Amino acid sequence: MTEEIFSTLPFAVTACNTEGIIVYMNEKSKATFEKDSNVSLLGKSLFDCHSPTSSEKIRELLQTGGTNAYTIEKNGQKKLIYQCSWFKEGTVSGLVEISLPIPLEMPHFVRG
Repeated sequence: MTEEIFSTLPFAVTACNTEGIIVYMNEKSKATFEKDSNVSLLGKSLFDCHSPTSSEKIRELLQTGGTNAYTIEKNGQKKLIYQCSWFKEGTVSGLVEISLPIPLEMPHFVRG
């Protein structure tokens, strides 16, 4: 059921285990990250496709159970990148990354 929910979302959802091995990619993630290599990244290491600085951040998140959020712009498309740990029985089991396209200019509301 969960895989059905995430499969066709219009943003990329990618998950890895505690070793940094990719264990899940929805269709948008596959289309985004596999388009250059034409090779499935499932079962591959995140550390093979990230810089040393990014790899260190991944290791930190896996160790601390933390989150990391930022925006990027690439090819005229702005995206919100949100990375967080996922847990099983209270223990960090890996990371999930959501890559969500957002408008270049976006309203911001302060509520409550």
